Amino acid sequence: MSQPSPLTDPKSQLRREMGFWDVLLFDIVTVLGPRWVAAAGRNGTSSISLWLLAALLFFLPTALVISELSTRFPAEGGLYMWAKEAFGDFHGFVAGWTYWIYSVFYFPGLLFASASMAAYIGGIGNASMAQNRTFLLLVSFALLIVAVYLNLIGLNIGKWLQNAGGVGTYVPLLMLVGAAVVVWHRQGSATHFTLANMLPHWDWNTVNFWPQIAFAFTGLELVSAMSEEIHNPRKTVPRATISSGVLIGLIYIAGTVSVLVLLSSANVDPKSGVFQAIAVASGILKIGAFGVIASLLVTVGNAGGVGSTVAGIARVPFAVGVDKYMPAAFGKIHPKWRTPYVSILVQAGISGLILLLSQISESTVSAYQILVDAAVIVYFIPFLYMYAAVIRLAYRKDRKTNVHAVLIPGGLAGVWLAGGLGFCVVLLSIVLSLIPPGDTANKLMFEMKLVCGTAGSILLGLFLYWRGARKKRSSSRA
Repeated sequence: MSQPSPLTDPKSQLRREMGFWDVLLFDIVTVLGPRWVAAAGRNGTSSISLWLLAALLFFLPTALVISELSTRFPAEGGLYMWAKEAFGDFHGFVAGWTYWIYSVFYFPGLLFASASMAAYIGGIGNASMAQNRTFLLLVSFALLIVAVYLNLIGLNIGKWLQNAGGVGTYVPLLMLVGAAVVVWHRQGSATHFTLANMLPHWDWNTVNFWPQIAFAFTGLELVSAMSEEIHNPRKTVPRATISSGVLIGLIYIAGTVSVLVLLSSANVDPKSGVFQAIAVASGILKIGAFGVIASLLVTVGNAGGVGSTVAGIARVPFAVGVDKYMPAAFGKIHPKWRTPYVSILVQAGISGLILLLSQISESTVSAYQILVDAAVIVYFIPFLYMYAAVIRLAYRKDRKTNVHAVLIPGGLAGVWLAGGLGFCVVLLSIVLSLIPPGDTANKLMFEMKLVCGTAGSILLGLFLYWRGARKKRSSSRA
């Protein structure tokens, strides 16, 4: 079959809008989440060592893997294209489908946490709104609509939401750290830190929490799905990946310590604990506006996080649609805005439906946990492909001759170490995500929703692949 011409190839219509700072801030807003700092605070002082373990065994190897694959294969679609390059069309589709479909679970969890944090804009007196189901749903849908609209009308506009989100996510955590230092100096810490209690305690709660720690370090791969919209991606992506990785690792650890300085772990809300801590610091320091400013900033940050996920993940079904393994509409570019508008709208619509369904017969905390666990399971399937792909593709001769590639150090041994570590951590996280938290009221219902939701979404993808492959074979014979 002939290659599409530049006039008919949808990918050629995309615009290169993102530079180094855009990619760096995109990485920060995609990976860094105050809700993960809150979850770590809820888990207690042992989270400090868990952050270090996850950074060493997962975050660093992942950054190296992404840097190599994104510079060797800088194509729109990211993980989908890497798995396809290494294992063929079917496995590429499975990786791309699960990577996209995870967003319909991830978005509601992110929106739910974002709305919970937004409750603190009104000050500590409105903190009870963080548990109000109606408030959470209304704010969640408002954030989703804003993020979708800005990314529909073009990455040249949408990227500013992501940039503002990167700043709005990082600065409040810096504010938290600064406030905690002052409070600790004035009156001491709410939590007693010792070497013994900062080491992991492998009870069931910690085991269930480990996948969230690993998940909190994911997202660096997302911008690679937009490689054909980045200026000089072979140079820009690895530089931004390493720089943002260092900033993210440091603030996760410092932020968790700061939450525990201001609150005991038992009192930390796993969704909005950062703003509980900031509200406490505001009261102690008698700076009422402190918490309001931080909440406003992080609301912008969370909107940017939704925007970055909309922007990045929508490019995956777009690339699959171009390859004709999903309905052709997914491969369409808007004639005016030059964005994959069908992918974006479908993604947003399904996410909104899942957000509503997740609330049935669940408390706000349990509903949030189901969304997080389902997102972890589905999201990590394409990561298994990514780590396996970097190992398989390392044996190609062009690895050493590609002058643009930023390779994993250590030769094949280094590739096996980085890919193997990432693969094992992800596989363990998938298994542990199937275990309900210890305080789940109805464990059987929790498991049924989790398993049925994830299995059903994967089976739907396999049906679409079979349908697309059949049509593709018919058209090739015609």
